[in-house]
Amino acid sequence: MRTYKARGIVLHTIKYGDSSAIAYLFTDVLGRMSYMVQGIRSKRGRGNKAALLQPMFLVEFEGVEQPHAQMHRIREMRSLRPLMSVPFDVRKSTISMFMAEVLYRLIREVEANEPLFDFLCEAVLKLDAMREGIANYHLWFLVRLSAYLGFYPGNEYIENGCFDIRGGLFTPSMPAHRIGMNEACARLLGTLMECEADALAEIPLSRARRTEFMEAMLSFFGYHFDSIHSVRSISILREVF
Repeated sequence: MRTYKARGIVLHTIKYGDSSAIAYLFTDVLGRMSYMVQGIRSKRGRGNKAALLQPMFLVEFEGVEQPHAQMHRIREMRSLRPLMSVPFDVRKSTISMFMAEVLYRLIREVEANEPLFDFLCEAVLKLDAMREGIANYHLWFLVRLSAYLGFYPGNEYIENGCFDIRGGLFTPSMPAHRIGMNEACARLLGTLMECEADALAEIPLSRARRTEFMEAMLSFFGYHFDSIHSVRSISILREVF
C-alpha cells in the first residue's frame, strides 16, 4: 500500500459505524477524494479527529491507497491552519457550510488543481479574519469561484447594462432570451468582480438586494451546473442574511 502526504479542505462527512466516518476532501495532490477515517472519537493519543472534519476546515494528513477499496484511508491527520473565529461565529459558520456544500456538489475532478486549491484555502482564511462585510462574503465567493470553474464573465461591466447568463457577457440591455441579470444585479456583479474581500463592508446591501443577487448567481451557476439547486444550506443563508 502506497502512502502519501497531502493537504485537504473538508467538504462533507458521513458517519460510518460507531467510530468512523467517510470524509470528502478537496486535496492539493489528487483533487476531490473520499477517505475512510477511523477512530474519529478516540480519547487517546492524537486527539479527536471529528473536531477536524468540519466544513471548510484545512487539514494535512497521511493518506493510504487501498488497492481493492473504492476509497483511500487517512492514517494521520492534523490541522493545517487552525480557524479562530469560523467555528464560533454563526454568520461565518453558516457561510463556511454553504461554501463546503457548493464545492461538494460542483467539484468532481479527481486530479490536482493547484490554483483552485490555493484560492479556496485563501478564501477560508479571509473569512476567518473578517470583522466587517461578512454578510456579503458568500456573494463575493460565488463570483470569484466562477473564474476557477470556467465561466467567469467574459467582459467588463457596462454602465446601466444587464448581464447575459447564457452568453456570460455584460450587455447594454436584457438579452432577447431573457436569461439574464437585471441592471441592479449586473451592477453588483461588476462591483464584486473588482472588489477585494476586505472591502466588502463598503457595499451596503439590504436583505432584499442580497437575496435578489443570490438568486441571480444561482441562475448563473445553474446554467452550468444543475446540482447547484440541491444545495440545502441556501435556505439557512437566507435566514441568517
